[in-house]
Amino acid sequence: MIPAANENQSSNSYPRRLELSIGNAGGRPERGQRRPGPAPREQPPLRPWSAFNFRDYRILWLSSAAGLITMQMRLLVTGVWLYDVTGSGLQLGLLGAVQLAVQLPAILYGGALADQMDRKKLIAVTQSFSFIFIALMTALVMFDRLVPWHVYAVTAILGVTSILGGPARSAITANVVPRSHLLHAVTCNTATFQIGAIAAPLAFTVVIETLGITAAFAASAVFALPASALPLLIRAKMDRPQSEGSMLQRIWEGVVYVKSHPILPGLYIMDIGVTIVSFYRQIFPLIADRMFKSGAGAVGIMSAANSVGGVIGTFAVLYMNRFRAKGMIVIYATLAYTILLIAFGLSPYLWLGSILLVGLGATDAIGMTTRQTTVQLTTEDHMRGRAVSAHSVSAMSANNLGTLEVGYMSDQIGANNTMILGGVIGIVVVFAVWRLVRGVREYRYP
Repeated sequence: MIPAANENQSSNSYPRRLELSIGNAGGRPERGQRRPGPAPREQPPLRPWSAFNFRDYRILWLSSAAGLITMQMRLLVTGVWLYDVTGSGLQLGLLGAVQLAVQLPAILYGGALADQMDRKKLIAVTQSFSFIFIALMTALVMFDRLVPWHVYAVTAILGVTSILGGPARSAITANVVPRSHLLHAVTCNTATFQIGAIAAPLAFTVVIETLGITAAFAASAVFALPASALPLLIRAKMDRPQSEGSMLQRIWEGVVYVKSHPILPGLYIMDIGVTIVSFYRQIFPLIADRMFKSGAGAVGIMSAANSVGGVIGTFAVLYMNRFRAKGMIVIYATLAYTILLIAFGLSPYLWLGSILLVGLGATDAIGMTTRQTTVQLTTEDHMRGRAVSAHSVSAMSANNLGTLEVGYMSDQIGANNTMILGGVIGIVVVFAVWRLVRGVREYRYP
């Protein structure tokens, strides 16, 4: 863009060759006058699907969708199998404890790897572990050799590999679309999670009801193949910075960056505080049994309903683009989430609970998408992997601790009372963060 001339600048200061290059269209300019150039072509308005105009993003999206279906089906099938074998909410909740134990050390390391290695290859290698170990569990189930410790071991291994590849998958988004499309790409990434979470429960329900649990394990393994192969087809070139200091030093740089961010620490505190007392997704088998007196089919229905709400909430964020108070968006969404959680705990019917799960999914997705977009838009490329991994630390820690806490409390006071208590505590957390964390109230972007 050519800057405008100063009012006091002489018109004769323009180069003679610029005068002559203007041409005669629309009338010859007087000597010494600069003819305006053609009006810039108006850019077409961005649509929710605008990121799909880019080939590399389409490939990334397909890989992400396959990977998320793999993960969701694995969580569902292992949860149903484990609950059928043990009948224990605590045993089910231990899946979250296992994931937390292995993911916390790995997650920051994964962010540093995403800033240092080829992100495409890192995604492909880590995703290939899912195929290998889910196929192994399928064989064990087929020959009636699967036992609970196998499930915990595979959960631990795939928990590490998914965490190592997760920051790379998120950070690569900014490499495959221009900055003007980044909000839409991040929104579609979140929608991909929700779409996978819809398709997986529906596929799981159909497969397990018609073909049995062995086929459900096998279906999860099949989806892992395209998830690991497609990233290698991405053409975008990514500059890999030279190593500066040890891995621990680079991890610490990421911690310092996030700590100094004006809004992210407050958002993470609120997310952890609410999720620990309310994370219900991984104990759907228990909720289906104890709240609604139903079986595996109800698990699929509830999971799909929750994810439908997630898609709605994700795309709703696009229409909040001009709302600059990003922190307050999360405050409002999280407050609505806690109120709906209380209503869910009071629900006596599966159909009513499923409707409330749509609302819970929508409000949760609004907060999650806003946090992820803020990370992507306000972080330089060489720090993006570590910033994304810090977001993952918050989310994964809260989810895994929440799975353990909600599973344990459901055994002690009942699943419905656990949801009600979680909603009440969540309301207290939201108001505390709103009142005490100034950055959440005052941050504006852009």
